[in-house]
Amino acid sequence: MSSSPRSARAGALWPFFLAASAWNFALGMSYILVPLYAYELGYSALAIGGILSLPVVAHVVIALVGGAYTDRIGGRQMALGAFFCFVVAGAVFAVFQSFAALLVGQLFLVISRATFWPAIWSVGSQLPGDRGTQMGRLNATTNGAQILGTAAAGLLVALVGFKAGFWVLAAGSVGAFASMFHFHPPVAPHAQASRGLFAAYAALLRRRTPYYGIACAMFAALPLSLSMSFYPILLVEQGNPSDAAGWMLALRALGGALIGASAGRYIRSAQGWGLPLAASIWIAFCVIAVAFFTHPLPVSLLLFGVGVGSGLMTLVFQMLVAETSSPAERGSALALSGVGWQLSHAVVPIVMGALADRYGVATAFPILGAVAAGLALGFVPLHRWAMDPARAV
Repeated sequence: MSSSPRSARAGALWPFFLAASAWNFALGMSYILVPLYAYELGYSALAIGGILSLPVVAHVVIALVGGAYTDRIGGRQMALGAFFCFVVAGAVFAVFQSFAALLVGQLFLVISRATFWPAIWSVGSQLPGDRGTQMGRLNATTNGAQILGTAAAGLLVALVGFKAGFWVLAAGSVGAFASMFHFHPPVAPHAQASRGLFAAYAALLRRRTPYYGIACAMFAALPLSLSMSFYPILLVEQGNPSDAAGWMLALRALGGALIGASAGRYIRSAQGWGLPLAASIWIAFCVIAVAFFTHPLPVSLLLFGVGVGSGLMTLVFQMLVAETSSPAERGSALALSGVGWQLSHAVVPIVMGALADRYGVATAFPILGAVAAGLALGFVPLHRWAMDPARAV
């Protein structure tokens, strides 16, 4: 008996989801491996923040170029390049220990992240079926893989050390490359031969919604910025071994995965301001509160909670871009609004490093969370400005 069209479509999509999962497994490993490796080597909090933040300066430019090329050559090709960069990063971290080498390794991680997300979100937003459900499924898949990667990294550090962990990270990226190589996108890229490579950005910058998307992306990325920088250090300083810290930090991704698997079916639009306001305030609260506990149970619950808030903001960001951009400019629109992710990754680690050196890691978290809570209150007027029917799209 021949398979139905629906089952055929599902079968055709499995390499896409497998590739996204394998890369996010490696990404989850990097959240534990990179900051704790620098910490183990004896670098100061400010130096660790610099390693994680300085290469992100290039992230904005790379992401914008990557978004434009995603529209022209397709998300699959851009994702393949992202996987290759992650392999290089894993090898650099595994072989070298100098500050300059760590910066180079982090730069390749940044290039990979900058090209992967616009590419994978662009393809995901055009998969057959309900958009909210498919994006929720993609978010659940990627967060679930990050859970496994983060937990595995902590265990590997405890059992065999950092270098072996980085080689496993590289191997996961090789698997992602092999899987994506067998994926055939359901929508062909838009060549836009009559337009310049960056023509879409000129039109997007005249709208208001991309700026609102940047704000949503910043809050969605805040927990990730802390996960790949000072959450692991806080957990270790609270007395948790590296393997326990990995499992606890994995709960952040678990919160995002559960929200992605469930909320995507119900969030049909990004037109309201209530959800982003509530999610951003909740994220700020979790960031503030985590430093006031040392027992693993409340800390774990707060890490799970901040993941829930991040997952909701990610869905709002994705739905907003999908609703206010055409398929031909989707990659550029995702990259432009995704500048908020890069701003968070660039600013948060270096600010946290400076605060941690001056006041201690435990005090730095409430300070950052208080600032985030103040910024969250701006979502209501920003939403009203961005969604003005005369200028929104």
